[in-house]
Amino acid sequence: MDMLAVFTTVATEAQADALAGAAIEARLAACVQAEAIHSTYRWQGRIANQSEIRLLFKTRREHYAALERLLRERHPYELPAIFALEVAAASPGYAAWLQESLDGAPPQPQGGEPQA
Repeated sequence: MDMLAVFTTVATEAQADALAGAAIEARLAACVQAEAIHSTYRWQGRIANQSEIRLLFKTRREHYAALERLLRERHPYELPAIFALEVAAASPGYAAWLQESLDGAPPQPQGGEPQA
């Protein structure tokens, strides 16, 4: 399995929507999930606390370099955190849908839409 979960964070929902839409449009991610989080980190010598939106891009290894490039080019942060985790396992139907979504082939309905 060469599925990846790629993460980054942004400050606003509008920024999240822009990155998610660009990745989906370019077929670099099959699905992007966004959730509100709170981050604490050190930046430029100070401790910062900030509400952020965490984005999870569901993709495959072959698309990582292009997805990372898209995120770096469009990301509003000076130094965005962009990292990928390998997915150890996924249900066969979902993995097939993800591949079809990235390849541009229409998904084959099998009892409704996949739960992203």
